[in-house]
Amino acid sequence: MTRLVQLGGAVPAVAENAIPEHGPMTDGFGRRIEYLRISVTDKCNLRCVYCMPEEGLPWLRREELLSYEEIGEIVRTMAGLGLRRVRITGGEPLVRRDLPSLVRILRAVPGIEDIALSTNAVLLGEHADALRAAGLDRVNVSLDSLIPERIDAISRRPGSARAVLDGLEAAERAGFFPIKVNCVVMRGRNDDEVEAFAAVTRERPWHVRFIEVMPTGDNLGVSQDEYVSSEETLGRIARIGDLRPVAGPRGNGPARYYAFPGAAGTVGVITPMSHNYCGSCNRMRLTADGQLRPCLFGELHTALRDPLRRGEPLEPLIRHTLRIKPERHWLVQGSDEGSGGLRALSQVGG
Repeated sequence: MTRLVQLGGAVPAVAENAIPEHGPMTDGFGRRIEYLRISVTDKCNLRCVYCMPEEGLPWLRREELLSYEEIGEIVRTMAGLGLRRVRITGGEPLVRRDLPSLVRILRAVPGIEDIALSTNAVLLGEHADALRAAGLDRVNVSLDSLIPERIDAISRRPGSARAVLDGLEAAERAGFFPIKVNCVVMRGRNDDEVEAFAAVTRERPWHVRFIEVMPTGDNLGVSQDEYVSSEETLGRIARIGDLRPVAGPRGNGPARYYAFPGAAGTVGVITPMSHNYCGSCNRMRLTADGQLRPCLFGELHTALRDPLRRGEPLEPLIRHTLRIKPERHWLVQGSDEGSGGLRALSQVGG
């Protein structure tokens, strides 16, 4: 059964779908929700051209942020409803102080099987060992070029390349596995490097994932003029060797994986624009200020922070979010239609 609800203010009417009111988290389309992406900050130490404006954004105030203990309470409640995997994101999560403390809190939650981190790796060199000791399982690193000058240009922060590459090396030394490397492919900026990125996987145990650029309010020029489809990316890589479909590394993401025969790593594509993967979505997102979002894009969310601080039960709010989880996103390349007014991916944890 589906009915329309009004979430308040000027937000348009939204379909609310029937869900199981007991047992594991399942949305109105029968998708089991086992994965939560947790943003711990909206701040970032880079200004990547596809992610946020060069001048930055108005940041959340400290009191608006969920504390680590509050995040732990939300995860404990959701773990009791079937949550099994979490990923810590930002902004750049390592700009928030003492992130290993959050990892220890999450590691102690019964039912949580996997804790991962998405990072630009600028600060990973100094924190990798402490994160590993705290119980972090895996890292995903954003790396949009193999050429230092291009890394600096895309991040719009001179000198960032050396720190990013040092962070990747530190992750390997600390024993993180698998290491996934995320590259947003942009025509005229880095699309001529996809073969070189793929070739790295022959020798190093990296799982390189090529991501189609997604439109937000502040990157419309990039998303319209520099979009490269996954088919084009795979076609270029096929010129240097025989790519075969493989299962890929463990994890929670929507990538399709391929590998060269005998390669140490894999090549993946993430296709939010050319082939949306919403039908198998198993996730929700928790923003740094406590919004539980059923989809990365759009305006739908349920506020958890203030009810949590008032001591109200969270399960009814979580069930509500399951009821309003949409069947798919409605992004349009080169347009902010479907983004829900989102200016930058850093606002909601990417």
